[in-house]
Amino acid sequence: MTWEDIIDLIDPKLMIVVAACWVIGYMLKQTPFVPDWTIVYAVTAVAIISTCFILGFHVESVLQGVLCGAVSVYGSQLVKQTFTKRN
Repeated sequence: MTWEDIIDLIDPKLMIVVAACWVIGYMLKQTPFVPDWTIVYAVTAVAIISTCFILGFHVESVLQGVLCGAVSVYGSQLVKQTFTKRN
């Protein structure tokens, strides 16, 4: 499975949700009192709620929200691990 296959699973209308989740995750990471392990749950919750408002309250909307949250976290980790200096 390639990156394009994963992107094809997400409704094109929801790319803004992926971008917003990426920004929210980055902001939470910069906040000192937010534990790192909670960020993925917060991003996923925001993604699910956002997609439900955009697409309506259906099971498919929840699945699309999970995909949006997962892709934003994966993309963030991909960039971080590619461009940060390794010890």
